[in-house]
Amino acid sequence: LVAGTNGKGSTAATLASILQASGLKTGLYTSPHLIRINERICLNGEPIADDDFALLHDVVDRTAERLVGEGDLPWHPSFFETLTAMAFEYFARNHPDMVVLEVGMGGRLDATNVVEPLLSIITDIALDHQKYLGSTVAEIAREKAGIIRPGGVVVTLPQLPEANDVIGNAILNAGARAVNAVPYVPLSSGPWPVASGQWQPYALDLIGETIQVESPLVGRHQLRNVALAIAAAEELHNQGMARITPETIAQGIRQTHWPGRFQVVPATGDNPEYVLDVAHNPAGAWALRSTLSAACRDLENGREITMVFGVMRDKAIREI
Repeated sequence: LVAGTNGKGSTAATLASILQASGLKTGLYTSPHLIRINERICLNGEPIADDDFALLHDVVDRTAERLVGEGDLPWHPSFFETLTAMAFEYFARNHPDMVVLEVGMGGRLDATNVVEPLLSIITDIALDHQKYLGSTVAEIAREKAGIIRPGGVVVTLPQLPEANDVIGNAILNAGARAVNAVPYVPLSSGPWPVASGQWQPYALDLIGETIQVESPLVGRHQLRNVALAIAAAEELHNQGMARITPETIAQGIRQTHWPGRFQVVPATGDNPEYVLDVAHNPAGAWALRSTLSAACRDLENGREITMVFGVMRDKAIREI
């Protein structure tokens, strides 16, 4: 179960790819979608088929109407609650070995938080959805920390001090065990972006072997998300999932498919090169700016850039 403000989708997608490369039948539930709603519910990298989606929507919708009519539900589930119920039903019918769930918003009250996760993973926390989660990083962190279970395992990284304080106290109060992903983050001296837009591979000692980490996810901020996925995979290996090995971890990272995150569309004919990114809060915008600056210095100094930007009006538009 993966919560956080930024990076939780990238972390979830990378971890799911690692599990799939390890030969585990893997479910992945994410939000929002880029093009088709089916993308939110995947099994072994394949989005749910239209027929299955329609059938499960009918099942959940009719069940909810019956429960409301019988007084067992106060109102019909929300859009996200409906999709989450559909995802759970889809996974229940298809019996995956493992499911990676991305929290929709917050954590404590999120629809995904009804599960008892093997791991709780918390990515970087920043200001977003303040109307619902709180006006400070500490308040938002408290909502994210709601996915921590008594006696559970929490994978995370150091971040803003106020978030660290909240997460640390939540782990202590729950008697949970923290797994620090810092050893899986490369030194700040590298890697640097290369002309293709990809990061140079870096060596990492893992489960008694040395692997080359090579992710298609571009940007220094992605190194933290990949580190969280690696730490989670190693923890699952230590919990007895022997099929997860250094080789399958490296393979899964290489094969991660997560479009819309500094996604470079090469120039063709009269069409220019495009970079697509879904940054939608100030922290995400800083990460995009940093990555864009590094890539442009590497490719061509002084190149002209045209930006097309759209965002929902409830976001921090001026800061972004």
